[in-house]
Amino acid sequence: MSPGESRPPTLLLGAGLLLVAFNLRPALTTVGPLLAGIRAETGLGAAGAAFLTTLPVLFLGLASALGPAISRRLGPDRGVLLAILVVAAGLALRALGGLLPLFLGACVSAAGIGLAGGLLPGLVKRDFPGHVGLVTGLYTMTLCLGAAAGSGLTVPLLDILPGGWAMALAAWAVPALLASLAWAPLALARTHGAASAAGGAMIQGIARHRLAWQVTGFMGLQSSLAYIAFAWLPSVLLDRGLGPAEAGFVASLMSLGQAPSALLVPTLAARAREQRAFVAALVSLTLGAFLGILLAPVALVAPLAVALGFGLGGTFGLGLTLIVLRARDPGSAAALSALAQGVGYAIAALGPFGFGLAHEAGGWNLSACVFATFALGALLFGLHAGKARTIAAG
Repeated sequence: MSPGESRPPTLLLGAGLLLVAFNLRPALTTVGPLLAGIRAETGLGAAGAAFLTTLPVLFLGLASALGPAISRRLGPDRGVLLAILVVAAGLALRALGGLLPLFLGACVSAAGIGLAGGLLPGLVKRDFPGHVGLVTGLYTMTLCLGAAAGSGLTVPLLDILPGGWAMALAAWAVPALLASLAWAPLALARTHGAASAAGGAMIQGIARHRLAWQVTGFMGLQSSLAYIAFAWLPSVLLDRGLGPAEAGFVASLMSLGQAPSALLVPTLAARAREQRAFVAALVSLTLGAFLGILLAPVALVAPLAVALGFGLGGTFGLGLTLIVLRARDPGSAAALSALAQGVGYAIAALGPFGFGLAHEAGGWNLSACVFATFALGALLFGLHAGKARTIAAG
C-alpha cells in the first residue's frame, strides 16, 4: 500500500471479497444439470459435450496466467473488478440461445473466473497477512456455496423463467453484476502503485523452483477432479435412474458438502507445520466417494455426494492455501498463483474431456479409471507440495 493511500475497512474488504467469490463457480456448475436437455434440443454430440466442459477450464488457465499483466496495468483490486464484470458479461451472453452463445459465454465467463482466481491469493496475502488460513477458508467456502447454488437452483429457474435453458443459465449474470457493484468502490479507493511492475519476471523467477511445479501439479490435478464432478456428476446420476431435478439436487448436495471442508481445511492446514496428511486424507476421500457414486446402491448416492463434496472442497481449499503458505511474500504469492492456476487449469482441462471420451468409449467404468488416475497424480504431487518449505520469486 502506498504511503498516502487510504485502506478500506477490513470488514468491507472481506465482505467484498466473499461476494466476488460467490460468483466464481455458477458459470461452471449451471451447465451440468441442463446438459442432457441441451444435447437433446441442440443435437450436441458426446464429443461436443466433452468439449463444452473442457473449453472453459482452458480459458480459466489462460486468464489466470494473465493476472500479473493485468495487475501491473490496473492494480490487483481493479483487476478483480474487471474480472467479475467479464464473468457477468459471459453469463449474459447465454441469453441469446443456441450453441455459439453457449460456447462463447462459457469461455468469456471462465476467463473472468480465471483472472479473479489468479489475483485473489495475492490480495489475501496483502490485506490479511495474520489470518491467511481463515480468510482463504471463508473465500473458498463462499465459492463452494456459489457452486451449490448454481447446481441446485438452475433447474428450478428453468421451470420459472421464460426462454428455456438459455435464460436459466443467463440469470446468473445478475448476482455477478451485483458483486461488481459492491466491489467497485473498494477497488477504486485503492491507488495503483508500481509494486507489481516486475510481475512477468516474478513468474519466471518462481518457475525456477521445483516446489512451484509441485504446487502447480497438485492444483491442476485436484482441480481436474472437481471439474469432472461439476460437468459429469448429473449425467452419472441420470444414468443411475434419477430425474433431472433429483440429479441437480444431489449435485448441489455435493457442492454444499464442499463448504465446511473449504472453511476448516485452510484454517487447520495453515496452522500445521506441513500439510501432507491433509493431502492423503482428502484425496482418498474424494476418490472413494466418487467410486461409490458410480458403483454403490442408488440409495447411497446422496450421502456419498456430500462426502465427495467434502473431499473436493478440502482439496481445493488446500490447493489455495499451499499457494499462500509456500510463497514467502505477497509478490511471490501472486506469481505462484499465476503459475499454479494458469498451468494448473490447463492440466485440469484434461479431466472432464478425458472423462467424457472414456465414457463414450467404454462406459462409466472406464471413466472411473480416468478419475482414479488423476486422483493418484494429485496425491503424488500433493505429498511433495505439502512439505514445510517456502520459495520467493526474486
